[in-house]
Amino acid sequence: MADKLFGTDGIRGVAGSELSAELAVAVGHAAAAASQAPRPQVLIVRDTRDSGPMLESALAAGIAQGGGDAWVAGVLPTPAASVLVRRYGLDLAVVVSASHNPWRDNGIKLFGGDGRKLPDELEAEIERLVAAGSPAPAAVGRVRTLNSAADDYLRELATVFSVDLTGRRVVLDCANGAAHRVAPEAFSRLGAEVEAIAVEPDGRNINEKCGSTHPAALADRVSGAGADLGFAFDGDADRVIAVDRDGTIRDGDELLALVATELARRKALGGGVAVTVMSNYGFHEAMKAAGIEVATTPVGDRYVAEALEQRGWSLGGEQSGHMLWAEAGRTGDGVAGALLVMAALGDRDLAGAIPMRKLPQALVNVRVADRGALADAPAVDEAVDRETATLDGRGRILLRPSGTEPVVRVMVEAPTQEEADRVAGRLTAVVERELGS
Repeated sequence: MADKLFGTDGIRGVAGSELSAELAVAVGHAAAAASQAPRPQVLIVRDTRDSGPMLESALAAGIAQGGGDAWVAGVLPTPAASVLVRRYGLDLAVVVSASHNPWRDNGIKLFGGDGRKLPDELEAEIERLVAAGSPAPAAVGRVRTLNSAADDYLRELATVFSVDLTGRRVVLDCANGAAHRVAPEAFSRLGAEVEAIAVEPDGRNINEKCGSTHPAALADRVSGAGADLGFAFDGDADRVIAVDRDGTIRDGDELLALVATELARRKALGGGVAVTVMSNYGFHEAMKAAGIEVATTPVGDRYVAEALEQRGWSLGGEQSGHMLWAEAGRTGDGVAGALLVMAALGDRDLAGAIPMRKLPQALVNVRVADRGALADAPAVDEAVDRETATLDGRGRILLRPSGTEPVVRVMVEAPTQEEADRVAGRLTAVVERELGS
């Protein structure tokens, strides 16, 4: 068993092999032991993958074996776990999902009783216990079914977002994933006329040519249906991107810029905004023009959440579509993010309300033998310095290892797409030569 289980966003792997039922039992047992509660109360939710029920059952068994009570809530978005663990006063929440990854993959994410993703030190303790074997409890716990979770999550959303969406025509792409019931219901309850697509999960079609990573179908549907706009979620609904009435895709940076400037105009922003190193240069320019302070973090909505807490701010997010609003929760929430965008828009059209111009970007994933080797690759460093000099302040370059896959991500922003592609191509060739698998 690998010493390092947790990546950027929990544990990920191919279900049944890298992420086996045996490992899920061990993680459930270790999480119960690491919580240090006398009898840990643990919520479990999952997305719609074929392997979800297997891993859900294995985690529940491990939690009970570790002396905790497992509360199994079934299919719900990842952010619902963060919201409900606090609402119910539980000790932990566990999510079975691989987010935007293909159906064969799955993952395990853990949240503390405060609704935040577990800190690095607690993840390290769980890893240690999995490797060493967790202590036997005085008595085993119980596994229970929780039937009210979806309605409770919807009530929480309705409490935070009282916006009236009457007259708004919205298309929602639910990625055949965890949002396929709650997202359309949330919008309908607020008065919107909703058309929902990718809402027929079969265990294997999650994220397949749909959702936030494949928004072309949503763009076509919004234009064809004469809708005001559309939103696309990923498989576990912790991300959202949008499509305006003209079919133009609007990513997380653009949505966050809209929300931040509108909240600042209403004097409701509560400080600045936190984003990751992946946010487009155009976002930073727009925030500078609006007089909004920006904090930059490593990739991952957990780091955005940490930055918001440290500064006492309320709003943050990622280009990929994670959006955090402290009033709604403590992790990225696609459905809440979409409702926040609707509240910021009012009766305006999305296309005319985006307050930033994106710098063209090239993003290439380079498969490598060892993603950690990027930290000690002088030839790659020299190539980055050389290409940065050619951009001469007109753009930026970022190379980083993936937290979940054996790849290095090469990102280049430049004044034109052609220049960004050329620079990215040259850097990709160096990374492949020096680190390629």
